Amino acid sequence: MTGARIFLEALKREGVREIFGIPGGAVINIYDELHKDSELFHILTRHEQGAVHAADGYARSSGKVGVVLVTSGPGATNTVTGIATAYMDSSPIVVFTGQVPTSMIGNDAFQEADIVGITRPCTKHNYLVKDVKDLPRVIKEAFYIARTGRPGPVLVDLPKDVITASANVKFPDHIELRGYKPVLEGHVKQIRKALDIILASSRPVLYTGGGVIWSSAAADLTKFARKLKIPVTNTLMGLGGFPGDDELFMGMLGMHGTYAANMAVTHSDLIIAVGARFDDRVTGKVEEFAPEAKIVHVDVDPASISKSVKVHVPIVGDAKRVVRRLLEELKNVPQKEIRAFQKRTAEWRKKISEWKETQPLRYNRSKTRIKPQYVVEKLYELTGGDAIITTEVGQNQMWAAQFFKYKQPRTFITSGGLGTMGFGFPAAIGAQVANPGKVVVDIAGDGSIQMNIQELATAVQYRLPVKVFILNNRFLGMVRQWQHLFFDKRYSETCFGVLPDFVRLAEAYGAVGLRATRPDQVENVIKKALDVNAPVLVDFVIDREECVYPMVPAGASLKDMLLV
Repeated sequence: MTGARIFLEALKREGVREIFGIPGGAVINIYDELHKDSELFHILTRHEQGAVHAADGYARSSGKVGVVLVTSGPGATNTVTGIATAYMDSSPIVVFTGQVPTSMIGNDAFQEADIVGITRPCTKHNYLVKDVKDLPRVIKEAFYIARTGRPGPVLVDLPKDVITASANVKFPDHIELRGYKPVLEGHVKQIRKALDIILASSRPVLYTGGGVIWSSAAADLTKFARKLKIPVTNTLMGLGGFPGDDELFMGMLGMHGTYAANMAVTHSDLIIAVGARFDDRVTGKVEEFAPEAKIVHVDVDPASISKSVKVHVPIVGDAKRVVRRLLEELKNVPQKEIRAFQKRTAEWRKKISEWKETQPLRYNRSKTRIKPQYVVEKLYELTGGDAIITTEVGQNQMWAAQFFKYKQPRTFITSGGLGTMGFGFPAAIGAQVANPGKVVVDIAGDGSIQMNIQELATAVQYRLPVKVFILNNRFLGMVRQWQHLFFDKRYSETCFGVLPDFVRLAEAYGAVGLRATRPDQVENVIKKALDVNAPVLVDFVIDREECVYPMVPAGASLKDMLLV
């Protein structure tokens, strides 16, 4: 077989059915083979960054590995932002890039770029394939590395002579990498020690992140929390890992977290962190983060433990396996001891309920101006929460996180670590490809949506009924909010002097365009958008200077929140 044929056969052996990409000279032989293949479905995006974000959204919503195929040079370099986005959020994708022939590497050949060197800091691993016989092994390794341990992106660079060469090859059945052995089973003694500390606590908080979703630990974690009646807070990436409508749920914590979650963490005597990495948007001022609490930290990535915050009981392991072991150990605890724990922590749960009642998420309603929070609330109400929500980055992202209750994992998809504007729309396309029967909505800003608006053509071409809800305030909203609060309203370069007519733009692409300018129009417009079996772009003209609250100012502690 040629390298191009070997490539496609190797993908199918990994269970791949969908590929996102754009052809070019360096990979034209692969695309020729793809044309003959009836088992693989290729989605032609309009930009390579869009292809990577789409594969990322596919991976996050399905739990499978997303696959990208692009050409060399600018095709490869255009993937970097998407790769870095996946890397920061631990999303398993494999990006295949074309490359000039091996004999020309280093000669500044046409459309040559050292993509292996460029992406080394933002991939879990990457490869330059130099021999066609290595293709089956490299591809097998790439998928194995991407999906195991802490997931992440892997890049495979394919020189053109490797793709065109022929060889008799054997496809490996399994992979054993001597230098890569992720620890999945948590240490039993550490798990027992953690359970002892939990049962001895009075003010416990379960703080859970994206690792719970990636390891499919949500159901077990929910069972554990309910069994002991421990209040739960999620990170931005962890939303959906615990039912958003459960009485134990406090909402998201951190810079734009709820009052109850931030106060609970501040006054807790025990933080049980599962699949979260204590990033700066969560901790606020590290020196004042959970000052009274001992910390149990469960994470598959040993480098994440005690990186930012001192941990008292570290447990390296897969979140699902560790939580299941905690549940098994809990069976050995006498019911009398469990009831005593629940009774002792009852006052703590009562205090949290008071915080939730006295300082709920809220906003000043208006009869004349559309409030963005109202749009998200109405979307939740009309879908019953049964939708996959993707977001761009900024205020739209925070309102989507705050006012939509995520009941299931893999239903909230956003760029957390890198904060990539332009992520949400192509990610929604990938999520729709992976979940053809689901409602998929990208909650966007008027700034972010323009960064990958060209993917509207992709949605239209493949009849993907993605809905885009633009919360249009004619500003780069989150930067404007900071200028509003901390720079005396000096709106330097955050106000858009010119914006497209989004309704006419949607129609120009062949999609459906809708608009709402008054609160009394919002419900009908949302219903209309959801009823259409086609890509829909809705322009919600919202209150221009609406801010996201609560807010913890940069450098402040979680207890120092700015409230509405």
